[in-house]
Amino acid sequence: MAAKFEIYVDKAGEHRFRLKAGNGEIILSSEGYSSKSACNNGIESVKTNAPDDSRYEKKESASGKFSFSLKAANHQVIGTSQSYQSASGRDNGIASVMKNAPDARVEDQTQ
Repeated sequence: MAAKFEIYVDKAGEHRFRLKAGNGEIILSSEGYSSKSACNNGIESVKTNAPDDSRYEKKESASGKFSFSLKAANHQVIGTSQSYQSASGRDNGIASVMKNAPDARVEDQTQ
């Protein structure tokens, strides 16, 4: 199964997307958007910025968990990862987003 973006509406009524790898694991999640068109713009921004290694901010929490954010050229966060147990797990997550996001199809689950 190929990677895909899923658009959905959260409990607050906001549009969000998640990028799922071919194995079904969520590798990137968005913030809430007020409209579906804004959400689609976020997806396009991910596709554009994902291949650029400098767009990723690597993080480590006080509890020793690892995560990352993908940022646009204006430094605004366009997607965040789950928590990983190790830095190498986080780095593999980044590599997966870099590889899968540019060509991932979009599945609208709001219809």
